Amino acid sequence: MSINIKEALVEFIKYMGTFKFWKELVIMTLGMAVTAAAVYYFLVPSKLIIGTISGLSIVLVSIFGGNLGTYITVINIILLILAFLLINKEFGAKTVYTALILGPLTNFWAWVMPWDAKYETGEKMGQYILAHDNPITGSASIMGDPWLDLCCFVLLLSAAQALMFSINASTGGLDILAKIVNKFLHFDIGASVSIAGAVICCTAFFIPNNQFRMVIIGLIGTWINGLVVDYFTATLNNHKRLCIVSKDYERIRQYIIHTLHRGCTLYEVTGGYSGEKSIELEVLLNKDEFSKILAWMKDEKITAFSTASNVSEVYGFWSSGKKRKQLKEQVDKR
Repeated sequence: MSINIKEALVEFIKYMGTFKFWKELVIMTLGMAVTAAAVYYFLVPSKLIIGTISGLSIVLVSIFGGNLGTYITVINIILLILAFLLINKEFGAKTVYTALILGPLTNFWAWVMPWDAKYETGEKMGQYILAHDNPITGSASIMGDPWLDLCCFVLLLSAAQALMFSINASTGGLDILAKIVNKFLHFDIGASVSIAGAVICCTAFFIPNNQFRMVIIGLIGTWINGLVVDYFTATLNNHKRLCIVSKDYERIRQYIIHTLHRGCTLYEVTGGYSGEKSIELEVLLNKDEFSKILAWMKDEKITAFSTASNVSEVYGFWSSGKKRKQLKEQVDKR
């Protein structure tokens, strides 16, 4: 066991020396900073309880008092321990990092620019917020309306989550809880996220003098959050599947391999109207490559029947820089 730990430590130290490690560390830190800002400036003042660990922490602060960042950190630590015990011991170090820094980053925003701060000169932020207090719920609002606070929170959080997912990381918290629900209740991961989020939203009923309306807003926000995350994720990871039927398929294949350094697949197809046999070429490209090949085909006056569709996720070695470098080296040797 000690040998395995030593080998893992050596591999981790090597990984720390790579550009990829530091790039992803910066991305994760910035993503969590945006998440913490969304929580502190839009959830805390308005007392919106969205289906997140931050929302549950706001409930605990409202009931027992204390520090929001501390609750977030403690709950994430508990969930991480449960994840190691109930899911598997290979739980990603990225999730450990992001889950543990959310609480401190929330406290960081509270220290740098508290939402209820009072300034000696100029318009006081605290006065602005108090002017928009909701007499029914007793909550304050940065934007002056809980629905606007909800929209701002969802946009910031969803963008941060999508950015984290693009580097195979997550914000922790609810993601961990959803995985536990998925394993033991056998729901798919999407349903698990919805169930976990809805349960957290319903804990808002325990807040003294909290209104049913605020819980409904939270439930709607949890649902919208899932939709917006899907949208941002699809936008960040959007690729094109291009299918081309052309007599000049060999020229197109050469361009894809030698210029774009991508692989492609050839199929023999038969025209339903003419009955002629042709070759269909299929290739997955990013947006820039897709534009290049269309422009090249137009410049070369290549006659072709082409269709394109969006692909939001690609698995395997398609996007690996190392894999593309190997392909380029193989082509150059020919």
